[in-house]
Formats: sequence, C-alpha cells, structure tokens
Amino acid sequence: MPFCRLLTALVLLASSGAALAAEVPVQPAEHPELHALASAPSEQELRGTITALVGFGTRHTLSDTRSDKRGIGAARRWVKSRFERIGRDCGGCLEIVTPSQTFTGERAPKPVEVMDVVAIKRGNGDPDRVIVITGHLDSRASDVQDATHDAPGANDDASGVAALIEAARLLSKQDNRATLVFAALSGEEQGLYGGKVLADYAVAHGWRVEAQLNNDIVGNSRGQNGVRDNTVVRVFSEGTKSNETLEQASYRRYHGGEVDSPSRNLARFMEHLADRYLPDFRVRMIYRTDRYGRGGDQVPFLRAGFPAVRVTEGHEDYTRQHQDLRPGYGDTVDGIDFRYLARVTALNAITLASLSRAPAPPTGVDVKGALATDTTVMWHKVPGAAGYRVHWRDTTAPQWQHARAVGDVDHTVLQDVVIDDWFFGVSSVSADGYESPVVFPGDAGSFERSPEAH
Repeated sequence: MPFCRLLTALVLLASSGAALAAEVPVQPAEHPELHALASAPSEQELRGTITALVGFGTRHTLSDTRSDKRGIGAARRWVKSRFERIGRDCGGCLEIVTPSQTFTGERAPKPVEVMDVVAIKRGNGDPDRVIVITGHLDSRASDVQDATHDAPGANDDASGVAALIEAARLLSKQDNRATLVFAALSGEEQGLYGGKVLADYAVAHGWRVEAQLNNDIVGNSRGQNGVRDNTVVRVFSEGTKSNETLEQASYRRYHGGEVDSPSRNLARFMEHLADRYLPDFRVRMIYRTDRYGRGGDQVPFLRAGFPAVRVTEGHEDYTRQHQDLRPGYGDTVDGIDFRYLARVTALNAITLASLSRAPAPPTGVDVKGALATDTTVMWHKVPGAAGYRVHWRDTTAPQWQHARAVGDVDHTVLQDVVIDDWFFGVSSVSADGYESPVVFPGDAGSFERSPEAH
C-alpha cells in the first residue's frame, strides 16, 4: 500500500476509534477520596464536642440564654465559635448565620426564641442546590418543661451535633459543587421548632434543598435489651411525599410510587454508599418517616416539600433518653460508643461529599409503554451531567436491580422490558463518575419542591 494511502487509513482508523470512545456512556466511578473520608472522622474530636456540650449542664430550649457556662445560650455560642474556628482554618470558607423565630405551644407556654446555629459552605458550581445535615442542640429531662435540672443529652442529641461539626471540619477544605449546610438546631424537644426555623429559612432564601440528613440519637451501640451491635445504623424515610396533593395521590395510587419518594431514594443512595465505602458498616432502611409514634427535625423539611431522612442508631436504650439523672438512668457520656459514632459520621460525610459533587438529579422523568413490549424512559437534562443511567427493578424489590448507562441523552428505549412489570428511574452522572440519587417518574419521585408545598 502506498505510504499516503496507509497514512490516510491510519488517520481514519484513529478518528473512528476516538469517536467510538467519545460515545461510551459515562459510568459511576469508585472514588479514592471517599475511601479516605470513610476513615477520617476523629473519635477524639467527637468526644471533645460531646463533653463540651454536656458540660453546659442543661441545654433545654427554655433554659438560661445569658450565662456563658450553663444553658442553651452558652451551648449555642460554643457551637458558633467552633464553626468560626473551622472557618478560619479553611480560609473563611464558612458563612455562619443564626436564624430564629419565637414560638409558643403546649411545651413552650411562654414565648421563647428558638435559634439555630448554621454554617454554610457555598458550592463552586451549583450554589443554589443545597445539601443539609442537622442535629438538635437542645436536651431535656423527664419533665419536658423542666429547664432547671441537669439534662446532659450526650446521645440525644449531642451525638448528632458532634457528627455534623466533624463533617464540617472534614469537608471544609474539600471541593463541593452544591452548597453544604451544617446546622445545629434548637427547640426539637419542645415541638420540632428548630427544624421549622431552618426549613422556613431555606424557602425564604430560595434554596433548592436536595437532601436533609437529620442525625438524632446516633452515638450508642448497646440496646436496652443488652444487644451490642456497632455495625448498623437505621435510616428512616417517608414512602410518599408529605405534601402531595389529592390529584397527585390519585395518580400515584394507580401507577405506583408508594415506596419511591425522593426521600426513599435518598435512603437507597446512602445504603449503596455504605456497601461500597464502609464494608464493616451497613444501613438498615426503615420504611417509616420516623420511629413509631415519634418525630424529628426532618418532619418540618418534609412538610416544606424537601427530601429528608432521619439517621438513628440501630438499637436504642430508652433508659438514657428523656430521663432525670438517677442510678441506672440518664443520657451521659459513658453511654456513647465513639467508634460507632465515628462510623455514623463517616456515612454522613461520604453522603454529603457524593451528593454535593454529583449533578442534580434529573427532572421531568417519565415513562411510556402501554400496549407495547418496550419501555421508553424520558427526562430533562441537568447542568453538570455528562451522562445518565436508567434503572429498573421488580415492583416488589427494595433496591434497584438493573441499570444501564445511556450517554448524554434525554430518553432511551428499553427493548423487551415491559412497563407493566417493573419500576423505573433515572440518575445523572458527572464526567468524573459521581452519580445522583435515582429519580422515580412523576411527581411521586421528583426531587423538585412542589409549588403547592407550604
């Protein structure tokens, strides 16, 4: 073959290979930085935070706000100073705000100011998209109105506050495309007031909250029945949206979506991360908004139309919750398993990092295929996505069973996959392999805040 023809053939072959390579759909990747984050939480830091908070005697919402040594005011100022120190170490990367509202209610008979302490790390690519981690700062004794006696609240919920502060320390010097919010809330024991303060603040400031991880009672690995288990944490998630309309509920009952709210798919996302990055630790998904007959600060976020889950230890000890200090009872530091708390903190940190580096979940997800042997899946593209994955599972399966990368497109056809027999979803993937949670079709699964939410 003459040299010029050989050269032309080689150029054509190379260009053809490059084109084929460019058409290979982007796939989720395993990230060494997340493996490093899995072992990064410091038991010493967690212990220091809980010890400091317990040292304020009581952090009851109705307690002293002026003392520097005792009460909720001193505890709030300490958390603020801790955020400020983290912010200085990262060159001023944190903005600290203290939103508040005044409430009265059954557990707050006189007007009381409920103030949250919030550190905000703005995203460098999609700052209006927000990922939130919360824990509640306030504590209580047996009498929910008792603002005087000691209420250490080591596990409920200094453990959750310690986890979010440690997550802030670890993530403060790392990149995040979406904004990260670390929030120590007040007023939880008096009526979930702190959660409402932050949810209202999010709405007022136009935050597109993609996820709230509410950590409440996350530091104990010994159940009241004596069972010790430091390998499991429970993640509670609602099955259907708290604020769905009657019309949306009617459509969902007919077409499915009872177990595919964005909160539920956020819980699935967390379980998948634990499987990949925490081999000695697992997420136990609980198909409830919260423990039976109880509540937490994820509820106001759900009511506002934001995806949210509750993270809670696998086995609770009720002798250490809401109890006056007496022999055999009380929420004290000796009930904390700091190794366990470090694993829960790692799960949160990995989730925050993954969500904030991935593209937003796809919008406008829909399916078609009635009276057909193939299923068409459609969605709207989102900024920052280099490709998408289509997921499907048996209608009785708890986890997504099948996935196919389909490239940077807005629809695909699944041949010989009958729409009647499966549930479907779509995730977005960044060029470096960070994947969003899966989005179930229609209003039932959308991560977008519904306009009817209030």
